[in-house]
Amino acid sequence: MSLRTLFSLCAVVGLCTFLLAPQPVVSAAEGPTLASGGPLTFGPDDVLFIADNAGAKIVALDMGDRVSSGTPGTKNVAGIDQQIAALLGTDAREIQINDLAISPTSRNAFISVSRGRGANAVPVLLRVDGAGSIDVISLGDMTYTDVALPNAPDANPGARRNPRSSSITDMAYVDGRLFIAGLSNEEFSSKLRSVAYPFNAVDEGTSVEIWHAAHGRFETQSPVYTFVPYEIGGEQNLIAGYLCTPLVKFPVDSLQPGARVMGTTIAELGNGNRPLDMVVYQKDGKDFLLMSNTNRGVMKIPTANFGGQPGLTEPVPGGNKAGIGYETIAQMTGVEQLDLLDDQHVMVIARNDAGQANLEAIALP
Repeated sequence: MSLRTLFSLCAVVGLCTFLLAPQPVVSAAEGPTLASGGPLTFGPDDVLFIADNAGAKIVALDMGDRVSSGTPGTKNVAGIDQQIAALLGTDAREIQINDLAISPTSRNAFISVSRGRGANAVPVLLRVDGAGSIDVISLGDMTYTDVALPNAPDANPGARRNPRSSSITDMAYVDGRLFIAGLSNEEFSSKLRSVAYPFNAVDEGTSVEIWHAAHGRFETQSPVYTFVPYEIGGEQNLIAGYLCTPLVKFPVDSLQPGARVMGTTIAELGNGNRPLDMVVYQKDGKDFLLMSNTNRGVMKIPTANFGGQPGLTEPVPGGNKAGIGYETIAQMTGVEQLDLLDDQHVMVIARNDAGQANLEAIALP
């Protein structure tokens, strides 16, 4: 057996496709119980998916009139972290903002936060409307369904980064399926999963691998940190961002149960960086990917060559870049979370030089 074949068989990242037997709708009198509140994304009919990393599950919340009872739109809120802290009776240093999702119905912003740190953190779901009102969304009487992730990593609070906190790193709903990125407790721990919605049952899934040009090796341990569904030539793909910062495409149709698939690394965007969030938008008839990062600002990446770009197969050392290029948007700094507000604006949560988090709408670049 050749070394390349061995790598192909061994250096895999699992993509598990769930087909879970139909789950009954839980009584609205009970409401869901969350051990933590992580990534958010909207699905059909005002359903909001929220990830519970500590509980290794995803909850589908039937939001009903909670998405439309406020003023339409989202108003800018300066010091959103401070205002949330005041609402929850704590200090801004005790507030961790985990994700932002814009309702397709009302264009209100929904924000997943943790009040407190570590094992004592309490998950809270908030809504910001077009008048700037910040409201806690009570889950106590909410209709919901949920699904548990198999093979979630064990909790290790003493680790530099608790692996359980990365059980679910990002989610996106497309064509009746919820796609999920995160970690498992398996040897090749990085996972992509898909779950049919309404939730119904598990099959063996698909394993995928990537070539990490900055690291000069096949990658199996680091999770996808953020991704978006995107059609290329009429074929649905997942465009995924990894640590240090390869951009990789996975054709959804190739992700069949039991198959092993290698993603195509279409760009190396520079090491020493972690992608935080991404959206796709259209400007002047062209599509772009907008991606926020820890250390390399907000990148505007043209998608025109996503289909034709040859996959990277050689190392790209020294912080250099290769493949698809990008433009850094100088006026967008400190951006941690972003989601499309409408076809002209992106809503962001960004920190200024003083560390204050602001919620603001910015014209798409």
